[in-house]
Amino acid sequence: MARIEKFEDLEVWKNARIICLFVEELFQTTRIGDNYRLRNQMEGSSGSIMDNIAEGFDRDGNREFINFLSFSKGSASELKSQAYRAFDKKLITEEQFKKLIDLCELEKNKIGAFMHYLKNSEIKGQKFKKD
Repeated sequence: MARIEKFEDLEVWKNARIICLFVEELFQTTRIGDNYRLRNQMEGSSGSIMDNIAEGFDRDGNREFINFLSFSKGSASELKSQAYRAFDKKLITEEQFKKLIDLCELEKNKIGAFMHYLKNSEIKGQKFKKD
């Protein structure tokens, strides 16, 4: 694999951005926008997925990057749980709920695979060196 120069090129970051955009769309098109506490939590969780990938990328070495990816993966689970709360409160439709769940599961799987890759990679360099 060629060396990646910026976090915007990472597939896991691109997927996280899609999640953030979908969550923002839900705020504008559903009743979640009226539930400030849940909206705030969902915005924080979705943003955390994306932001931890970016921050971890600019840390030194695989070990620290993997830690930040782990935080992102946890935030995807947190957002998934919040999707259940939104659905149970009838703030989103079943279709919207399923889409958000699918996006979170896909992201968790991709982050997990990327973490595994980093643990076993021989890529050298400031961003991807083995610790």
